[in-house]
Amino acid sequence: MTDVVTNTVPSVRDEAALTATAAAAASGAEVRELAEIPDLNAVALLFETIWQPEPGSQPVNAELLKAMVAAGNYVAGAFDGPRLLGACFGFFGRPAKGGLHSHIAGVLPAGLGRGLGFALKQHQRAWALHQDVPVISWTFDPLVRRNAHFNVTKLGARPAQYLPDFYGPMHDSINGSGDTDRIMVAWELASPPVRAAALGEPARFDAVALRARGASTALAVGPDGGPVSGPADGPLVLVAVPPDIEALRRTDPAGGRSWRVALREVLGGLMAGGAEVVGFDRAGFYVLAKEKP
Repeated sequence: MTDVVTNTVPSVRDEAALTATAAAAASGAEVRELAEIPDLNAVALLFETIWQPEPGSQPVNAELLKAMVAAGNYVAGAFDGPRLLGACFGFFGRPAKGGLHSHIAGVLPAGLGRGLGFALKQHQRAWALHQDVPVISWTFDPLVRRNAHFNVTKLGARPAQYLPDFYGPMHDSINGSGDTDRIMVAWELASPPVRAAALGEPARFDAVALRARGASTALAVGPDGGPVSGPADGPLVLVAVPPDIEALRRTDPAGGRSWRVALREVLGGLMAGGAEVVGFDRAGFYVLAKEKP
């Protein structure tokens, strides 16, 4: 895999560096690698502020980040002047440098709506390509609509696997106390969809138009806000997620659990059966192809 990237993508590497610079400029932030303890402490505090875990539990700490950086792994932050507003942390998987796993990325509420997450990921992409790394993987909660749209549409990442209760109980303000189902994505850094997305031209899908052309709706949002299952008998299948699963978990934990169970059964079942997630409509639907597109 490394040889393919090395032999065919010097232009993609240069292109990625330019798009990363442009994304940072558009966000009004400086994105840079971090290695010193004060910066790494700020990263650990930023993640703790976003996830708000139980007392005594941190998503990461500065000592771990320092060791990871010393071993050649990736930690970067997005700064508005001296203030850290977002950060991203990843480490190499096996085989050596065959892929980077992006473990955690987040942006403070004060930085939302500026494109900081996009800028951080484009910086990470350019960094990885410079290391001759062809793919970055990470997980996300498939019920969080904005994350699904960001990962699948804005970045062009390919959902590869549905993972039930991947992390076990996490007990923080975002995940609640239930099962932590995740989708693992593969971000194939030199692929045409990823290049197009980096240039601001991602593939987009319209669930209404697809339904009019015969796509079936295997999961929808019912009148009461709960999940409603339907047929999955067309070549294209739509699978809905609720508008705001995080708020639902706080106000109606049982409703949040019902969505987790339904999505695991429907989306997880379709993916396990060979259906491929080809897109995400911002209105809240995964688009799956049951045959190779």
